[in-house]
Amino acid sequence: MPNVSPAGPPMAASPLTVAVLEIDAYASTLGWDQPARLFALVDTARLRVQEPGLAAQLGLDDAASTTASLTPIEQEELPAGTALDDFLGTIAWPDSVAGCAMTVERLMLPPSAEASVPEGLSDNQLTQWVAKHPDRQEVRMTVAVLRDGARESAVRLREKDSPTEVLTGAGLVPGLAEALAATFES
Repeated sequence: MPNVSPAGPPMAASPLTVAVLEIDAYASTLGWDQPARLFALVDTARLRVQEPGLAAQLGLDDAASTTASLTPIEQEELPAGTALDDFLGTIAWPDSVAGCAMTVERLMLPPSAEASVPEGLSDNQLTQWVAKHPDRQEVRMTVAVLRDGARESAVRLREKDSPTEVLTGAGLVPGLAEALAATFES
């Protein structure tokens, strides 16, 4: 069952939940209408030992500076005009990466509107139809996966753009979670 996060992560939150909420909070500072963003998730303690310069640059050089066990590191911007599935199919992570996360904005319809979707629309036509639908919702989804199969998601509605209104749960965005998990298969 999804949880609504308080101003910070729940006291018993997993490291993956903490990382997802940290990425969601970061994305919220950038505003809406942003491109998709990809993050590598690395073990914070391992990063401090193996890459002390990078850890210092990220403000992680002092063990007291963070209690998070996973550090999100934003990757280069996704190539313009490339379909998300195609782009994710090109990714191969080094062994030092424990997981990955992505934040994307999408239009969603409530389940009640799905029955009224016209038959036979192309992807482009469907996108246009959803964009004009009066019940559409703009959402920002942050999805993270670990190599071991753990998953977490955070969903924020544009109309309720508040850290206290972020839904979290492992199964909120299963398609994107599957696509991200596939980047670890070789």
